[in-house]
Amino acid sequence: MMSAVATVFRKEVLENIRDHRVILSAFFFGVLLAPIIFALTANITSKRVAQTQEEPLEISVSGADRAPNLLAFFEENGAIAKRVELSADEAMRAVRSGAEELVLIVPEDYPSRLRAGEPAPIELVVDTANTHTSGNAERARRLLEGYSRQLAALRLLVRGIDPDVIRPIAVQTLDVATPAGRAALFLGMLTYFCFMSMLVGGFYLAIDTTAGERERGSLEPLLSLPVSRASLIVGKMLATSSFMAVSLLLTLVTFGIVLRFIPLERFGMSANFGWEVVAGIFAVMVAFVPLGAALMTVVASFTRSNREAQSWLSVVLFVPLAPILYAQLSGTKASAALMFVPSLSQHLLGTNLLRGDSIPPLHFVISAGTTLALGVLLALLAVRLYEREAILG
Repeated sequence: MMSAVATVFRKEVLENIRDHRVILSAFFFGVLLAPIIFALTANITSKRVAQTQEEPLEISVSGADRAPNLLAFFEENGAIAKRVELSADEAMRAVRSGAEELVLIVPEDYPSRLRAGEPAPIELVVDTANTHTSGNAERARRLLEGYSRQLAALRLLVRGIDPDVIRPIAVQTLDVATPAGRAALFLGMLTYFCFMSMLVGGFYLAIDTTAGERERGSLEPLLSLPVSRASLIVGKMLATSSFMAVSLLLTLVTFGIVLRFIPLERFGMSANFGWEVVAGIFAVMVAFVPLGAALMTVVASFTRSNREAQSWLSVVLFVPLAPILYAQLSGTKASAALMFVPSLSQHLLGTNLLRGDSIPPLHFVISAGTTLALGVLLALLAVRLYEREAILG
């Protein structure tokens, strides 16, 4: 049986290596595009954030003559105040259209209320939907809060009161996050891209060896050969698994290369993605390969054409990806119970490696054991499906 499985495996691999469509989908679109797009997006984002932090803050101030001390405070803190004369409606239209980034409106009663020791109204017009200006909006808010605290302290000093009396609690933040841990937040979607490329790597091969055979009319002659159907389908799934494993490894290696060109250090981060981590994540995630290959084979076995198989598999592939998206959005932490969930457990263990944390051996054993066991069950289901004569119908 093993020789028959090896023969089928070799046949499927060689045939699909000659198929340019399979090679492009498995080793170009799946492997290269995801890391390159990720790197380009990260570089653009980091440059934008760096520019926002390094460039002086520019605030358009309407009614600047009513708040000379505020403008002096801005200048002392490196901000540039641009004098404009806009009403509230005009300021909102200017910010919404992009003509102005930020507009600070100083109302007419601001000086009198300030002199009377009352809360002085002031309006900051921002567009929170504009990601390009959201960083400057936050800087402006912090600057205004600093000016407010300064005025409060001066008022207390004039009355002979220590300003510390209004600060009964002095909070000191002790950040235990490592540079690699902070980078893990930034690189949290890396495992998602790895899973996506791994599944795409075996996508067309799983279709071609099942629905493709049926559509071409070559399935019946193939099943009539003096070889057990179990050997045939196992050889096909092994071929799909090999493409998935190679796609996963190439994706991780590509990420390891492109991350060296992302300037994470300027944000206090460091990419813990050396070759040891690459090998560790591969060892964690490769356990999902047999499960993914068996899942795609089972689903494609129910279809009668390439197009039908592509439609069904495009939907089914989101099943293992959904837990990863949920975990990323909810901040789920690794636990022994979650190691029984395939794809989610690999994502959590891979994230631990990115953070530089150790992986409990029990977690690895549960994750790999559960995922491989489910893969075996689905592979047995695929064998049973191909042993039925209805598979030819």
